[in-house]
Amino acid sequence: MAEQKIFAGPRIRRIRNGLGLTQTAMAEELGISPSYLNLIERNQRPLTVQLLLKLASTYKLDLDELRGEGGGSVAALKEAFADPLLEGELPSPQEIVEVAEAAPNAVAAIVKLHRAYRESLDRLSDLSDMLAREGRTTTLSAARMPLDELHEVLEKRPNHFPAIEQAAEAMHEKLSQDRQTSGGDLMGALKAWLKREHDIAVRLLPVHAMPLWRRRFDRHSMRLFLSERLSLFDQLREVAMEACLLEMRDIVIAEIEALKLSSDEARRLARFELARYAAHALMMPYDAFHAAALRARYDIDVLRSRFGVSFEQAANRLTMLGRPGKPGVPFFLLEVDQAGNRFRRAGAQGFPQARFGGACPKLAIHAAFTQPGQLLVERVEMPDGAEFVTIARTLEGPQAAFNERVRRTAILIGCDAGFAGEIVYGKAIDGGGPNSGLGPTEIGPACRLCERHGCLARAEPPLTRPLGLDEMVTGLSAFDFQ
Repeated sequence: MAEQKIFAGPRIRRIRNGLGLTQTAMAEELGISPSYLNLIERNQRPLTVQLLLKLASTYKLDLDELRGEGGGSVAALKEAFADPLLEGELPSPQEIVEVAEAAPNAVAAIVKLHRAYRESLDRLSDLSDMLAREGRTTTLSAARMPLDELHEVLEKRPNHFPAIEQAAEAMHEKLSQDRQTSGGDLMGALKAWLKREHDIAVRLLPVHAMPLWRRRFDRHSMRLFLSERLSLFDQLREVAMEACLLEMRDIVIAEIEALKLSSDEARRLARFELARYAAHALMMPYDAFHAAALRARYDIDVLRSRFGVSFEQAANRLTMLGRPGKPGVPFFLLEVDQAGNRFRRAGAQGFPQARFGGACPKLAIHAAFTQPGQLLVERVEMPDGAEFVTIARTLEGPQAAFNERVRRTAILIGCDAGFAGEIVYGKAIDGGGPNSGLGPTEIGPACRLCERHGCLARAEPPLTRPLGLDEMVTGLSAFDFQ
């Protein structure tokens, strides 16, 4: 059987230097020539299994120390070099491994410095948010990944694109004839339109044929493939996105340019986001959806049934009702996973980051994971007295296989409590519902920016207060402050 060969020259050199041995002395103890040891230390010869065992027995070493590749250091170093600040300095994976092996102490220092840098950026961001809530502007800026830059731009502006809305309504009219022939089915109308106008056929493929993709367009065969993992609602959105990108190409490009993004990658991601927006606008035309929302008092389940869409799609559409002269209730939306990772934040007037925050662990969006599929409605109150109505519910991702974990996220849609009388969910907190008669849930924008005392959910101390740890008195929070 072939021997396993391991190149570990820098580690051998560190061990020898740590023991104060010359190459000649170590070679003699290991029963090899000094020249051979020199080649090993320069990674020009491998460590054989026999030599590994000899090193372990002679110097009482842990074999894992010799055989490993400093996996933790390598991963941490990769994370540091993935920072946008070092975008042009990204080394090859092998180079990272070599650096981690040759200079572990220097790598530890680099990683420590990078983490301190990221921590400082997070604190500056929190302070910027706090100052913004007080009406003070700042010029703090930091390197951002393309997706972070796009999120930041979209979250600060109203989630309404008039040119796309008008184009979607015009396209919906074009499809009216196809809808009549397909029995009013939008999916059938889109398939007919794609075939007639662009000679594109839509096909649904099994999981084994599309193991990694939701949607794939084959330019050679002119076929649009969809994964059978997708629900019927998501299949419709994917087809609508493809149709909108074909029909509204120039409009989408113009909207992307108006966002003034700094990189091609950010613009590519923006194209995807605007295609989603256009698909929702096509599936739920503004005038019809606005009228139905008023009649149903913004009942998301009624709207999803009326337009044949999912809960998530109808909730997203509610945040887009910002047409001048015909606005809706200014809803905002937040989507997270069980680990708290944020996927989407949007609002009819921009996401209210300064007023609402959205990072409080007491929000119902986190409790929703314990009650999948249930609608959680509550009134929440910020430290400054501002109140909001929030509706939270879990969402199921693409269909998982037997041996896969279900992808589940949660969505929170909310509005200022002053609109409670206009929405059906106001009944749940103002009379007749399980939460009526109870006071609002006291929340904060984020633990670092919240100064509520005695909060059982507090995860971090506030930036604005010194810790007040007292060995004689222990408060309810692990982070007591003065």
